[in-house]
Amino acid sequence: MNIIIVGQRHGRSKTISLGPVARWILTFILAVMPFSMGAAGYYLTMMLADEGLFGPETAKAWEQDLTQQRKKLDKIREQTDEQLVGLTLRMAELQTRLTRLDALGERLIDQSKLDKGEFNFGDLPAIGGPNRQDVGSVYQAPGIMSVLDELSEQIDNREQQLEVLDSLLGAKKITRDTFVAGLPIKKGWMSSRYGMRTDPFTGRLAWHGGVDFAGKSGSDIVSVASGVVTWAAKRYGYGLLVEVNHGNGYKTRYAHCNEITVKVGDVVRKDQVVALMGSTGRSTGPHVHFEVYKNGRTVDPAAYIHRTRR
Repeated sequence: MNIIIVGQRHGRSKTISLGPVARWILTFILAVMPFSMGAAGYYLTMMLADEGLFGPETAKAWEQDLTQQRKKLDKIREQTDEQLVGLTLRMAELQTRLTRLDALGERLIDQSKLDKGEFNFGDLPAIGGPNRQDVGSVYQAPGIMSVLDELSEQIDNREQQLEVLDSLLGAKKITRDTFVAGLPIKKGWMSSRYGMRTDPFTGRLAWHGGVDFAGKSGSDIVSVASGVVTWAAKRYGYGLLVEVNHGNGYKTRYAHCNEITVKVGDVVRKDQVVALMGSTGRSTGPHVHFEVYKNGRTVDPAAYIHRTRR
C-alpha cells in the first residue's frame, strides 16, 4: 500500500510505502474507531442520565413549563377577546352618537330654515389629500382602531358644525327678539295717534311724540322687544317711565305707569311685563304713552306696531 502526501508549497508530493504489518494496524484502527465512538457516546449519555438531564424529572419539568406557557397563551387570548369586545362596544357607542348628532343637526336646520347646502349632516365630511402609500405595497384593510379614529373625526366634524349652527341660531334669535314690533299692551285700544293733535290740557295744537293706548288701570304693559332697561323712575311730564334700549339705535318708552316692575340694568325679553298701566304724570286717565326712538329721534310707533314679527 502506498500513501501519497501532497505538499502545500509548489504542489510537491511524497509517496510513503506501507508494509503488511502497517496495513493491518491501519485497518484495525479504522474498523475499531466507530465502535469506540459509539461506546463513548453511550457512556456519555448514561452519565448525563445519572445526573438527571434526561431523566423523568427533566421531562416533568419540561411538561410543567409547557403547561405554564399554554396558560399564559390562554390568558393573552382572553385579554385580547375582552379588549376586542370593549372596542366593539366603543365603536357602537360612537356610531350611536354620530347618528344622534346628524338627526339633531338636520332638525335644527329644518327649524331654522337655513340653507341645507351649508350644513350637510347627512353626508360624510369632505376630505382629501395626496396618497403617500408606496406604489406596489400591499393594501391592508382598516383595523378596528382605524374605524374608531374615523368615527371620532366624523363626530368632531359634526360637533364643529353644530357649534357654528348654534352661533348662527343664537345670533338669529337675538336679532328676532330685538326686532321692535307689536303692541305694548295685552288689552286696550289706541286713544291717540302720533303727530300734531289738540292738547287735552290747553286746547291748542301740539306735537304728540308717541301713541296712547287706553285701558284698565293696573293692566300689563309689555316690552315690544328684548333689551336693557335704561330708565325706571319718575320723569317730568311722563310720570312713572320705563325706557328700554334694544340696540341698533332703537329705544322705546312706556309712560304714565301706575307701577314699575323692572329696574335699571335689567335685561327684559320680548313681551315681558315691565310696568302696570296707570295715570301718573301729565295724564287724563289710565293709559300708556308709547314712544319709539330711532338713532335718538322719535318715529311713528304705528309703523312698528303693525310690523310683522320675525
